[in-house]
Amino acid sequence: MDRRLIPVALTLLMSAAAPQTRPQEGPHLVVLGIAQDGGAPQPGCMKSCCAGRTRRLHVACLGIVDPDRGEQWLIDATPDLGAQLAMLAEPRLSGILLTHAHIGHYTGLVHLGREVMGADHVPVYAMPRMTEFLRTNGPWGQLVTMGNIELRPLAAGEPVRLSERITVTPFLVPHRDEYSETVGFRIDGPGRSAVYIPDIDKWERWDRRIEDVIADADVAWLDGTFYDDGELPGRDMAAIPHPFITESMQRFGSLPAEQRDKIRFIHLNHTNPALRDGSPAREAVEAAGFHVAGEGERFGLSP
Repeated sequence: MDRRLIPVALTLLMSAAAPQTRPQEGPHLVVLGIAQDGGAPQPGCMKSCCAGRTRRLHVACLGIVDPDRGEQWLIDATPDLGAQLAMLAEPRLSGILLTHAHIGHYTGLVHLGREVMGADHVPVYAMPRMTEFLRTNGPWGQLVTMGNIELRPLAAGEPVRLSERITVTPFLVPHRDEYSETVGFRIDGPGRSAVYIPDIDKWERWDRRIEDVIADADVAWLDGTFYDDGELPGRDMAAIPHPFITESMQRFGSLPAEQRDKIRFIHLNHTNPALRDGSPAREAVEAAGFHVAGEGERFGLSP
């Protein structure tokens, strides 16, 4: 495991104990949520996967932080946006990058409206169909007309420079695109890079080899929505074609250890047994040389 993936809680504890000696840190990424769109426990779920869970796991979200400039961006605006902003060191929100128009990935934009934050022209980066969806549908269009958000275009394969030291590049992935495209992001810092793909259909449906994407980055947060087939009794899981974690582990099992160590499964459904520490599923993931993402983990983008 990369020792540079440091829990936010530890850093905050250090800051509280010695605020005058807080160490300087460079650009980094921080995981602000690891669960699927409903979080965990999921509203309305009375089953064992949610019963007795004392700590909420937030919806999958990645923070991009440039501390020297006091700037930070979110990949996706989840329903947990308020709590996720509170996890960051600075209150300033420099922008939001959207992956697609499923509820766990954009509906947190409501918090930017006049009823809550009353934000002032927060940049929201989105692909063409996503942009049109927000502009022409309420209540999102009101955020635009009232100047709470400022829509900025994304194009697949075209880098966007967020700051002098951080660049992000969206890339199209196959998914259920009822209202928008779906993208993942590559994030490049001064010396290290990351890939973030919270939602995708089966790996073989993509026109790129996921192994090449992993090899070209230093860490890869990948769709781990479901652990295995049959996880949703009574539903045809072929109609929800995420790559099962078991399928991903089988596909990536022959990769060298250093490549498997890059992979961190994220966007786990509340039914996913790998969400629980110490579960047989979690132990199987770790024994195979992979990881489940943890809320608060950090990844440095400097050399």
